[in-house]
Amino acid sequence: MLMPSIFRENLFDDFFNDLARPVRQLVPSNQLMKTDIRETDDAFELDIDLPGFKKEDVKAQLKDGYMTIRAESKKDEETKNEKGTYIRRERFYGTTERSFYVGDAVKEEDIKARFEDGILKVTVPKKTAVPEVEEEKYIAIE
Repeated sequence: MLMPSIFRENLFDDFFNDLARPVRQLVPSNQLMKTDIRETDDAFELDIDLPGFKKEDVKAQLKDGYMTIRAESKKDEETKNEKGTYIRRERFYGTTERSFYVGDAVKEEDIKARFEDGILKVTVPKKTAVPEVEEEKYIAIE
C-alpha cells in the first residue's frame, strides 16, 4: 500500500529522520539568537532571544569592530529506577554564536548589556570614526 506523499516520499520520513539526528540539528541555526534591532537618535538597541540559557552561559566580545555574542549550554539528565540502574541518561552540549558589525570607533566600555528572562539586551552607541587629521610635521633646523 502506498503512503500519502504529503511531506516527501513517505508521510513519516520527517518524523523518523528527526529522531536520528543529533539534538543540536533539530533547531535550525536561523531559529537561534533571533534579534530585534531598534535605532534611536544616539544608539542601536538589540534584543537577542536566548531561551534556555543562563547569564553565565553568555559571553560578548568586541574585536576589530565586530561584536560577537556566544552562548554555550551543557546539560546532563539522568533517570534511575528503584534499584539504581539507568533507565535513561542523556547529555547535551551546544553552542551558538552571532556577530554584528558595530564599527571601529566603538569600545568595550561604550557598550551596555544586561540579561533578563532569556533575552540579552544590548545598547551600542552610534559613533563615527573620526579620521585622523594629518599634521604637517617639520624637521627642526638648527
